[in-house]
Amino acid sequence: MTHGDFGFVQPATAETQWEQFVHHVKTRQPTFFDPEVPVFGARAPGRLDVMGGVADYSGSIVLEMPLACAAFAAWQWRQDDKFIVRSETPEMQLALPEAHFRVADFVTPDRHPRSLDEVRAVLQKNPEQRWASYVLGCFYIMLNAYTKMNQGKADERLGTVGANILISSAVPSGAGISSSAALEVATMHALSEAAGIKPSDLTLAAWCQRVENQVVGAPCGIMDQVTSALGRENTLLTMRCQPHDLMGNQPAPPGWRFIGIDSRVKHAVGGGHYTRARVGAFMGLKIIQLESGGQLLDNYLCRMSADEFKAYREIIPETLTGRQYQQEYGLLPDTVTTVDPDETYHPRACAEHPILDNERARSFIALMHLAAMHHEENHADNADAGPDEYLLSEAGALMLKSHESYSKRLNLGSPETDLLVSLAERHGKAKGLYGARITGGGSGGTVALLTRANFEPADEAILSICQAYEQETGRTPRVFIGSSPGAIQFGARVIA
Repeated sequence: MTHGDFGFVQPATAETQWEQFVHHVKTRQPTFFDPEVPVFGARAPGRLDVMGGVADYSGSIVLEMPLACAAFAAWQWRQDDKFIVRSETPEMQLALPEAHFRVADFVTPDRHPRSLDEVRAVLQKNPEQRWASYVLGCFYIMLNAYTKMNQGKADERLGTVGANILISSAVPSGAGISSSAALEVATMHALSEAAGIKPSDLTLAAWCQRVENQVVGAPCGIMDQVTSALGRENTLLTMRCQPHDLMGNQPAPPGWRFIGIDSRVKHAVGGGHYTRARVGAFMGLKIIQLESGGQLLDNYLCRMSADEFKAYREIIPETLTGRQYQQEYGLLPDTVTTVDPDETYHPRACAEHPILDNERARSFIALMHLAAMHHEENHADNADAGPDEYLLSEAGALMLKSHESYSKRLNLGSPETDLLVSLAERHGKAKGLYGARITGGGSGGTVALLTRANFEPADEAILSICQAYEQETGRTPRVFIGSSPGAIQFGARVIA
């Protein structure tokens, strides 16, 4: 058994990946790209959700690491009104890897943007071309943003000609590491360079979230897009999702390492379990808003501490049908989900999880700061001083508690991810494994592990986990190691 059997090899650098993509683009000339017209490209990484995860929609603090794997997009304007979008991502296994649309699908004859309903209907009409919604959704959202500044008509840089667009991604879909956000950020960044439009960094990420929420129809928070756009190599982007208050990029303390193991159970943000958990959390928020006599919390549950929540916990029903909620409490204070009258929700548990996970994330940051201080103090006296075992253990325990809450409170666990966490616990601190948790929207996908860095027993334990998991489930896991810069730090570039 070799390290490569589970993808446990050091990935190529971002620059090497980019050079490979540039070569790929150039080999598509002149069959796809016009060699006489500039091509604009961008790269955006996937992300590993270390803490916070699904609590982002409730305003939690999240800690996210941009991964080494990334999505790429190349954008070239055409002289006609055609959009030709080609995906060369083998894992997507698309029945129609090339999608064709026209400017008129997005813009009326008098140069006004079409309605969102019209655009969604066009992009989603053919199920085999719906994947293009992530790409041309970027065009439509940018078009809309700039028409608002131009008396409601299409900006001269947008809405007049079509484009050749090539996408390629090494961020596996359904793995819970934000393949969709990476694709959106890469596309939006390449498009902004091609159009000469320079939104602020956070605006670019927010536009990408709008693509997901409004065009694709997936009720995600914003942490994935912000991490893919603004993340920095080998650091945890720390953000309070209210809506996107950046708290900085926290380098991993010396001796700490974060990796991901993909369970190969497909995760989908638009799935029923995720939506029920999100709706349940907003039900709990609405009940608190009403019962507190107007404590609105700016629509963020995580404006409330765990101690403050105790005063309302028993008031929030354990279970509630959508119909009962509508009759007793009215509208849901969420802009991207709706209540299903025939569905049964668990508002108490779904509201409690983000509040507790927010406090766990805050404690995790404090432990990272202490670990960095410990290293600085001890490194001066002992060059071989290892990381503080107590701090690693405490951080790992927070991850395990978060994982347990995903399953028990949100019903977002899965037998396979539970198995990966159990295997990691079994090896434990003696093998350099300190904590593990399901990531992102849960219900499959990737498990994040906190391990000791540069420690051979930890590598051996990870390989042992993969072997045991494959033997028990019949699924071959995949290990994500390494980090890389976000799209903004890497920069959009002209491909000659």
